[in-house]
Amino acid sequence: MIHNWPLRLKCKVEGFTKELFYSLYEITNSKSDQSQKIKEQFVEILAHLGVTDADSTWDAFREQFPKIQQKLEKDAQAAFDKDPAASSIKEIYLAYPGFYAIAIYRMSHVLLNMGVQILPRMMSEYTHGITGTDIHPGAQIGESFFIDHATGIVIGQTSIIKNNVSIYQGVTLGSVQVSKELANVKRHPTIEDNVTIYANATILGGDITIGKNSIIGANVWITESIPPNTIVNHQGSIKTKIRNRYAS
Repeated sequence: MIHNWPLRLKCKVEGFTKELFYSLYEITNSKSDQSQKIKEQFVEILAHLGVTDADSTWDAFREQFPKIQQKLEKDAQAAFDKDPAASSIKEIYLAYPGFYAIAIYRMSHVLLNMGVQILPRMMSEYTHGITGTDIHPGAQIGESFFIDHATGIVIGQTSIIKNNVSIYQGVTLGSVQVSKELANVKRHPTIEDNVTIYANATILGGDITIGKNSIIGANVWITESIPPNTIVNHQGSIKTKIRNRYAS
């Protein structure tokens, strides 16, 4: 069977996602020209996806923007407080790929919770492509979330991340098994408050919890729960063989 899927819709969603972020503090005013422009894009996209009540869906989505903005302000502040390289909050908004990925996640998560299908995932995949950060819009992420460096991060659909969590590049919050039968099962970890997860750590499993105030070191592989206030390190070793370059 040959399907005539609207594949060019990917380009429209990319443009919509960019404009949505750029207009973060403008479209709360429903009468502004920019708000009307983005609404038209939104309605057109949902029409291609077979949604008939796009106008009312947009209005309900726009009403959530003040709450999204409040969450993003806390995310930006967390980035500024935790990254010594950050010179200002403005720099976070304009130059941090991790913050951009979080911003699109916050918006796509709201849309998914409203029952909008496909579009939230398209938004997250666009962001994945330009930041290297793959956050499924179904994940549940609390306040003051910080992603540093962004590249290579995977946060699965049923992940739960609570407040004041920091994640560095290469981290995976994944599933132990990949099976369609597990579609309605919690497959990804829970990260409690005030946890820091350093580069390239892999945490797998839906029944896994990383206890509050814990530090997960770089390059660890975790498939069992970690109690609160724990430091987990990868115990690596380096052996150096020194040879005299002039020896025969």
